[in-house]
Amino acid sequence: MFKNVFGSGFLVRTAHVILTWLTTLILFLHDTDLRRQEENGEQLQPVLFVLLVLASVLLYFAVSLMDPGFVLSDSDATFTLGVAEEQQEMIPPVSKAPRQRRCGFCLLQQPMRAKHCQTCKRCVRRYDHHCPWIENCVGERNHRWFVLYLLVQLLALLWGVNLAWSGFSYAPTWKTWLRQNGFLLAAFLVAAVFVLVVALLLGSHLYLVSLNTTTWEFMSRHRISYLKHCGADENPFDRGVPRNLRDFFCVCRAVAWEEVYFRQGSDPV
Repeated sequence: MFKNVFGSGFLVRTAHVILTWLTTLILFLHDTDLRRQEENGEQLQPVLFVLLVLASVLLYFAVSLMDPGFVLSDSDATFTLGVAEEQQEMIPPVSKAPRQRRCGFCLLQQPMRAKHCQTCKRCVRRYDHHCPWIENCVGERNHRWFVLYLLVQLLALLWGVNLAWSGFSYAPTWKTWLRQNGFLLAAFLVAAVFVLVVALLLGSHLYLVSLNTTTWEFMSRHRISYLKHCGADENPFDRGVPRNLRDFFCVCRAVAWEEVYFRQGSDPV
């Protein structure tokens, strides 16, 4: 389920942990609301903040080390071949139904919605994208955890921005103010930039999930065999926003996307 911890992304993961805990330490050391509550014996919010940061770190390691849904053998595409044969007589002669394809790199039969990742050197089921920050692909098995990680990370960052803002102290001159608040200002700016980035990522992923499409399919549908013959607003996997969200967050098994694809009317495309 998990990859080697000491792979090529070890330095990236280490930098992520150091940056996260360094920012947390700065917020604790300065006179922020969190520090004042701790000094007054109010431990609830400081403990909750540390737990939220810890949860974000654990989720980061989970999504970066988890198997995103690698295609391990041709047996992963057995259902695909079966559906193609069973549905062959139902497809109109003029229909350009996508043929099963064998990956030109790892030579494995690809299930529908799978793609070969040039970085990981593996085919990934329901491939979304390869994320350089987690040094792993986002696919069928870890996509929901990636979205959950973004949500927890965003909450921690927003809390951190608010704490940093509460810790700025007054000074008569800019030079004195920067000397007193320099580290806190750095933490504030880093957190604010990451808030913007994570918020945009989370919003875009939730939007695509609600449509039951992936980043790869959204960006490259004109080159994907099972989508390029569909209309601009047509998505054969879309089953409505409520069901798309429910299936994404609640269904923890591999989905036979061929079955969903061919179920959309008499013409699968």
